Amino acid sequence: MKPFSISIEHLSKSYGDLTIWSDLNLTLKSGQVYCLMGSSGCGKTTLLRILLGLEQAESGNIRQILCDGSFREFTPVIHRDLPFTAVFQENRLCEEFSPLDNVLLATDKSCSRKQVYAELTRLLPEESLLRPVSTLSGGMKRRVAIMRALLAPSCGIVMDEPFTGLDSDTKGMVIAYIREKMEERLLLIATHQEEDAEELGANLLRPF
Repeated sequence: MKPFSISIEHLSKSYGDLTIWSDLNLTLKSGQVYCLMGSSGCGKTTLLRILLGLEQAESGNIRQILCDGSFREFTPVIHRDLPFTAVFQENRLCEEFSPLDNVLLATDKSCSRKQVYAELTRLLPEESLLRPVSTLSGGMKRRVAIMRALLAPSCGIVMDEPFTGLDSDTKGMVIAYIREKMEERLLLIATHQEEDAEELGANLLRPF
């Protein structure tokens, strides 16, 4: 993967008469981890949703700048062109499918069923991999959602409060796995916990 950056320029977002933020500017580089910090309601999730193309801003631009200086520009209107995968606050899994099948839905042909199975055993008990997700605990579902985002092809990953429901030991194991699997991708995580940023070796962002 060639290095790139995402440039967020003069972005503004409102809901009716309520301004969430205005003139937001950020630069995010591939190969880096960023933790987006801020109080509840400040607009962290909104920014992630705009990057994913699930919401639109009122003004501003988002550019993906490549290592040769060329760039792709995205207007604030809804787009689905930035190749990000995501972990939402909700797990958004297919409850009747197994963890294995949930992850396979997001991977490409270069990742075999056997390979995905082996990866899942690193964070989940082997006996859980083939039974319906509906039978798993909340923390186990969270690990499936995180692994799905990491094993899917993308140039960047956004995660919204990804460690909810994980005890400290499990969180440490998951963070080690994230650091291993992000490779040269861009990783942007919304969190309230500064210790998460420290464990991830992340850049702290407080733009709001």
